[in-house]
Amino acid sequence: GAVLLTFGHFLMAFEGDGGQSAAEINIFWLALAFIIVGSGFLKANISVMVGQLYPRTDIRRDPAYTIFYMGINLGAALGSALAGYLGMTHGWAYGFGAAGVGMLLGLIVFVLGKPLLMGRGESKIPERLAAPVMGIRFEWLLYAMGIAAVGLVWVLIQYQKLVGGLLMGTGALLVGYVLYTAVFKLEREARNRIFAALILILGSVLFWALFEQAGASLNLYTDRSVDRAIFGWEVPAAMFQSLNAIYIILLAPLFAILWLWLGKRGWEPSTPLKFALAVIQVGFGFLVLVWGANSAGPDGLTPVLFIFLIYLIHTTGELCLSPVGLSAMNRLAPAHMASLIMGTWFFASATGNFAAGLISAATGGEGGGPERVLEVYSNVGWLAVGVGVLMIFVAPLIRRLMHLDTLKDDEPSLAGQDGIGEPVAAGTTLDQERRP
Repeated sequence: GAVLLTFGHFLMAFEGDGGQSAAEINIFWLALAFIIVGSGFLKANISVMVGQLYPRTDIRRDPAYTIFYMGINLGAALGSALAGYLGMTHGWAYGFGAAGVGMLLGLIVFVLGKPLLMGRGESKIPERLAAPVMGIRFEWLLYAMGIAAVGLVWVLIQYQKLVGGLLMGTGALLVGYVLYTAVFKLEREARNRIFAALILILGSVLFWALFEQAGASLNLYTDRSVDRAIFGWEVPAAMFQSLNAIYIILLAPLFAILWLWLGKRGWEPSTPLKFALAVIQVGFGFLVLVWGANSAGPDGLTPVLFIFLIYLIHTTGELCLSPVGLSAMNRLAPAHMASLIMGTWFFASATGNFAAGLISAATGGEGGGPERVLEVYSNVGWLAVGVGVLMIFVAPLIRRLMHLDTLKDDEPSLAGQDGIGEPVAAGTTLDQERRP
């Protein structure tokens, strides 16, 4: 995944003469294809590895995912600010090239630091990877299929309507397969946990559809309709996208401490309730921006303070949903379905991004005026708040489906050794295992 992402970001740095020749646009599509397939390999798997560091019943899981999320956004903050600045001041070849350098450095750090994972993420049946399939080592066949997927995606992304149809079709097949497995192959409590996970996944689609306006309509609105002067410097609109990551770096430790403190006292909100709060906050953020824009008058620019506020409110919502959702998917799924359920979680994110594009188009895109943008933001804001309130009422039902009282840790395996030759006992943390 990291290798493909590195290739993709370096290809994004390619610039032609500013036209739309076949060579230029095809290189652009190819770069996106590398990034899409690379993300598919990397995102779901690295999230599962974080879950493998902690037993299912460990109350440190949500805080751990929150810290993991903070680490991701440290790169996002630096990357968005640096790439945005270089792109808008020196040219986008430098901005995207910097992203490629950052991805390459991340790959090097991961390879060098891999022993620190103590076997997490490694296959529990390595002999299957080594077995030949059609005369080719199975592991290498998987890599070849990944490269071939880049070519397939390169073709697909040039036909957006086809992609939308495939998204719906493959989503239905994926959810259908998960439901089939849950109904016919799992015990009652494990089946109910899968149902709970799917309900949470469905709720996340609306959140991402609104949250991802940051890279589309909200960025255009910031560029055209916001007073971006701060201490005499007109800040480039693209740099405001780093606000979300900066807020996460600042707030994620506080949320991690808060969840842990509440968890030790039995006061921590349930995962469904955290999701409900997240959806309410993403809607409320848009309502705050609409109020701020209207207070500036019909002909005035929106004060930049309200851009800071919408990113802040959306970030607190994100911290109630995204790392918590990663933790929940890994906790609720049986070990043999962990990657499948995590993939379904990210598929919902993809669906939310697709819906975000439709909402952005509804604002008028490049030709949309501020009045149209604010009208759409007001509508989706109130919709999200209403859905979030409804989710609060159904949260206890979803929590009962999770059967947290009977949740058990996975049995230890060779891949879960603590690095000194002894497997970590199920139901204990690494720290507890090493205590005298």
